[in-house]
Amino acid sequence: MKVYLADERALLEGLLDAQRAEIAKLLDNIDDAEAQLRLVPSLTTPLGLVKHATFVEKVWFHSRVAGVSRGQLGLPDAIDDSFTIEPEDTIEGVRQAFLDACDHSRAVAAAHDLDEQFPWHQGPVNLRFIYGHMIAELARHAGHGDILTEQIRARRAASLTNSGTSTTKE
Repeated sequence: MKVYLADERALLEGLLDAQRAEIAKLLDNIDDAEAQLRLVPSLTTPLGLVKHATFVEKVWFHSRVAGVSRGQLGLPDAIDDSFTIEPEDTIEGVRQAFLDACDHSRAVAAAHDLDEQFPWHQGPVNLRFIYGHMIAELARHAGHGDILTEQIRARRAASLTNSGTSTTKE
């Protein structure tokens, strides 16, 4: 979606959708084991980043804007828990959950005006703020994920190089 000359709402929606697409792409061309690799001390993994992005969509749009409690949505209380990988988590399942959450977020947001206010622990925020916050949040995590997947692909390439694929003759 080209948003260069769009009105404010279309611009915000387009920028957010661009970041959502970057998050979904984090799981391209890696396998389930690679998606769960922890290359940093935190719980941050490519799969964990997409799970966290799903959590963020649900916190801001499904809970805060739509007014559904976090408990009813099954969301963890601690942010770090949103990165936790469960044994049943797969690339396909986690990506689909994220895409479904984004679809629901779009539907929720469409029913509200940019100036409408919603409760937040730091004070009321409007939908315009939520769009800006989400764009920044997802862009930051997409960048984290890009670095992780680059490291994963480099490890894979190094592993293939070191696995005896040399064809020297004696």
